[in-house]
Amino acid sequence: MKYRILFALLFISFWGYSQLQFTVFFETNKYQLNDREDYKLQSWISENRNNKVVAIHGFTDEDGTTSSNDALAQKRVKAIFEIINGKMPIREDFKTISFGENFNQSKNKADNRKVTIYYILEKDLARENEILGIKEAPKFIEVAPKAEINYPDKMVFENPNGTTSEFKLDVEFMKKVGNATVGEKLKIDNLEFMINTFAVVNESRGKLYELLLVLQHNPQLKIEIQGHLCCMPVDRTDLSTKRAKAIYSFLVANQIYPPRLSYKGFGSSQPIFPIPEKNEAERAANRRVEIVIVAN
Repeated sequence: MKYRILFALLFISFWGYSQLQFTVFFETNKYQLNDREDYKLQSWISENRNNKVVAIHGFTDEDGTTSSNDALAQKRVKAIFEIINGKMPIREDFKTISFGENFNQSKNKADNRKVTIYYILEKDLARENEILGIKEAPKFIEVAPKAEINYPDKMVFENPNGTTSEFKLDVEFMKKVGNATVGEKLKIDNLEFMINTFAVVNESRGKLYELLLVLQHNPQLKIEIQGHLCCMPVDRTDLSTKRAKAIYSFLVANQIYPPRLSYKGFGSSQPIFPIPEKNEAERAANRRVEIVIVAN
């Protein structure tokens, strides 16, 4: 019965890639090299000490029984591996695999009694998996969850005349901003300005401190402040930009690094309700300041 057996140090689907190969030949039923082939192998090792062996394939001819050739192929691979091991890099994933009839034998039996070494040059080692056609599994970096920040629910300031001013703070809004993702847009509710100016009314100053506290506690956070108007189709005085800039200026004045901030005015070009609005509720909704998360 005819048979064909192949044993390998490593089975990798790398046919067609650009790794190199070197072959030594054996005498009939032998798994030790003769002097000529041993000298050839030792010379090759000496010239390739910094290159890397990626596979060793052992072959047999058709003489003998299937089991004896199976064992002989393994012994040839093992013999070559023991000669190379420690003298040049070898992939660690050692395997022996029988390919049965998959080995197309040459008519010249001497050509079939061999071991072929596949290797990669030192200069190509950075591309080892690419050359071998191995796709690496994606690497996942575990990111620790953010530590819970305990924001205050109010701020109290002493005025020059001896009185105090207290501003209630929206803790949930601050947490929402601190945990927002890049690209997310958040409206600053209850932030009001004096009519036709960019001056924040006193009752809304707590909203400025909310933004300040979030930025202070989240140093990686970057935002864009966006101003919007109601009522008028054209923002002739660029009031929406001035209102956004007023918030920007407050944060910079309180030691927030300017490159973490930007501002922009959109006038009435992005209304929530069509202009002219039908009532004050719609006007109040259009007259707003939003922040967009640039980095977090």
